[in-house]
Amino acid sequence: MSAAARARLGAVSYLNSRPLVWGLERSPRFDLRYDVPSRCADLLHEGAIDVGLIPSIEYLRGVADTRYWIVPDISLASRGPVASVALYTSRPIADVRSIAMDVSSRTSVSLVRILCARRFGIAPTAEPQSPDLPAMLARCDAALVIGDNALFFDHESKGLTKIDLGDEWLRLTGLPFVYAFWAGRSGALTARHVDELQRARDGGVARAAEIASDLYADAPRRAIAERYLRDNMKYTLGDDERAGLERFYRYAAEAGCVRDAGRLRFY
Repeated sequence: MSAAARARLGAVSYLNSRPLVWGLERSPRFDLRYDVPSRCADLLHEGAIDVGLIPSIEYLRGVADTRYWIVPDISLASRGPVASVALYTSRPIADVRSIAMDVSSRTSVSLVRILCARRFGIAPTAEPQSPDLPAMLARCDAALVIGDNALFFDHESKGLTKIDLGDEWLRLTGLPFVYAFWAGRSGALTARHVDELQRARDGGVARAAEIASDLYADAPRRAIAERYLRDNMKYTLGDDERAGLERFYRYAAEAGCVRDAGRLRFY
């Protein structure tokens, strides 16, 4: 791709991705669109976008013989509680026999399978459902919900327990968890594209308060959003995040979520 070419970029529509796309709507190098994580992955697999902020598990699910490449040093990650990826239940986790899985998610579904086997010691059935928590819990013992729906849900007022999957992963492995990153086909980005994505990340991370203020008019949500962007979310892909990602891929392969653990390739 030439330095002047515009790359088709598929971003996630949730709050947590906003620091990664700071100013990119005005960039001459990118055409930007927003979708839920699962749709970002589908668009990349279909070739409808050049690069997507895809769920990390989808890196191993490229169509045919396509191999994806990762934009270096950028991710959506957490080291401990993430607040926006959680299981909700009204019963002890040891008693959970069925889980409704948010269809917006793919990485978190695999993470649930791993945690159930390796941390909770249960083998529940899984049922894909739209992220409507009351409806999910009417059918299943627990529900996986991700994104803004999980971040802003007042589970305590409903008498529910919230099990934060970022926290559970850290307790299991001692490592960060990587939920998503920019990935695309070989040649989809130039060094200038990569540099602009990294600079957008740096600018967005420094503006957590501004992003929260732009998106939420009411003070309580604004405060939750700012704290989430500042304290829960991490946006780098350093050595610890890579180790966490490789551990996740190994566990996912052992659990049958993917064919193999693959290999990380970077632009």
